[in-house]
Amino acid sequence: MEPYSRSGLNFRNPIIFSITALIAVMLFSCENDITLVNEITRKDTLPVMTSYNIEIQYSEKGKPQFSLKAPVATVSMGEDACQEFPEGFHITFYDSLMNIKSELSADYGISIESTKIMEARRNVVVLNHERGEKMNTELMTWDQNKKIIFSDAFVKITTPTDVLYGENGFEADESFNSWIIRKTSGEFEISDDNE
Repeated sequence: MEPYSRSGLNFRNPIIFSITALIAVMLFSCENDITLVNEITRKDTLPVMTSYNIEIQYSEKGKPQFSLKAPVATVSMGEDACQEFPEGFHITFYDSLMNIKSELSADYGISIESTKIMEARRNVVVLNHERGEKMNTELMTWDQNKKIIFSDAFVKITTPTDVLYGENGFEADESFNSWIIRKTSGEFEISDDNE
């Protein structure tokens, strides 16, 4: 008696039969998980370039604006193009004579190219050398288009005479010359204009 054969296929060899059956089961039991499909088909978001011990000088119309130093910087391209500073950064702002006006440093930073917004996180420090002021916070955003820095996180500002705390953050110009603290507390002098 011959083994069963259908449509000319001969199933004498059990290995061939097993492989054929496995392929048939796999083909008819496929189901597309949309999350997996999206993950496979999405554009690569890995850094295109990683640089070490960088220093960038930025100027507008031939006038120096600021310099940025970082131990590590990664650059990602595409729709979400950004520069990331996973080991921290230090930015120095200059006046027109190249004198240092202010400084900004943090343990982490990310700069989104399309919006010109930089976010600093963890141990954020802003120094205003012209006024002798220092600001400490854990989260700060710098909007280069609006030329402001701001935060909704707790902030401490130390002036030559006062220490101020802002429970709901602050807003300042990018040189940290003029600032507003939200929900202020601390010890500070109030001048009496009537005297």
